Amino acid sequence: MAKIIVLCGCTLSSASNLFIFLDCVPVPVTLSAPPIRPAWHGLIHAYGDFLPVSDRTPVVTLYEGNTPLIPVPQIAARIGRNVSVYVKYDGLNPTGSFKDRGMTMAISKAKEAGAEAVICASTGNTSAAAAAYARRAGLRAYVLVPEGYVAQGKLAQALLYGAEVIAIEGNFDKALEIVRLMAETYPVTLVNSVNPYRLEGQKTAAFEVVDSLGNAPDWLCIPMGNAGNITAYWMGFCQYREQNRCDRLPRMMGFQAAGSAPLVKGEIVTHPETIATAIRIGNPANWQRAIAVKEASQGAFNAVTDEEILKAYCLLASEEGIFCEPASAASVAGLLKLADQVPSGATVVCVLTGNGLKDPETALKQESDRFHRHIEPTEQTVAKVMGF
Repeated sequence: MAKIIVLCGCTLSSASNLFIFLDCVPVPVTLSAPPIRPAWHGLIHAYGDFLPVSDRTPVVTLYEGNTPLIPVPQIAARIGRNVSVYVKYDGLNPTGSFKDRGMTMAISKAKEAGAEAVICASTGNTSAAAAAYARRAGLRAYVLVPEGYVAQGKLAQALLYGAEVIAIEGNFDKALEIVRLMAETYPVTLVNSVNPYRLEGQKTAAFEVVDSLGNAPDWLCIPMGNAGNITAYWMGFCQYREQNRCDRLPRMMGFQAAGSAPLVKGEIVTHPETIATAIRIGNPANWQRAIAVKEASQGAFNAVTDEEILKAYCLLASEEGIFCEPASAASVAGLLKLADQVPSGATVVCVLTGNGLKDPETALKQESDRFHRHIEPTEQTVAKVMGF
């Protein structure tokens, strides 16, 4: 061992002891080890008692879940009246969206059933999650997407994970119609949210919200596309309430883009249009379930414009430091739109479904005035641009 010389009053750490030098005489002090946080091994491991799994289920996981519930004080300040606002940032899941929660269950159960291939229709996030989990399980993955309406980040994920990507000349609703027929006719397992195991996995987000807050929030604000996630959250809150893990249930406040708002309008939107491509769905597969959730929770469905979505999207990034994809920001846009209706002192959770890196093109279009290009490479020029 090397000889170490220190001055009086200095400290020296070793692997097991802290040596305090007093008058040049080392006095060993044994430290107790700090508590070690239990390792996270994914949703099925954490919440298996609440999920339809058994010892025969081959768990396929990327250690999804355990995403942060982040306070957003700047947004809360816009509402005032001692309202607390948090965002459940599921964009920090392994493939960057909440879809991983459902896919760990859907793929695990597909593998348990002996499936060799899975199929899904997608606006982007489902395709990425299905591809990642299917390939991890050793299964083939096929995804149908609407040509020209999938953000590049999501398309890149599906391709690199190894899925066969089939882009059709039609919208998501047509793609879903086709994959449902394919699953009925050919040996492929459907892993869209009509698959009940998807919702079983996604309900765990509600468990995490309650585990973090100590109770259910007063409002749960959530974007709606195919309406599976609002259904899953309600399942989770109700199940936790039945087990006395919380003593109340939230009002479920669902938000759709104004150009793609069938649940708000009460009719199918044949040609949905919105910048929030993840919720560009005109005929949600979970329509009736979502309506049942709204009624049971005494909640409400509302539409937000693309302008309102983009304003919330930029606000989350520039004032809270949270970069989500545009569709995610619909929850915050909706909350701000209904600010006067929020009860004083309420606790509100807004669900952010996907990471902003899924759709970098939209981000770059928003702040072009702060992107200074073709600048002369001199100190003086750079200082001028900076305002000095």
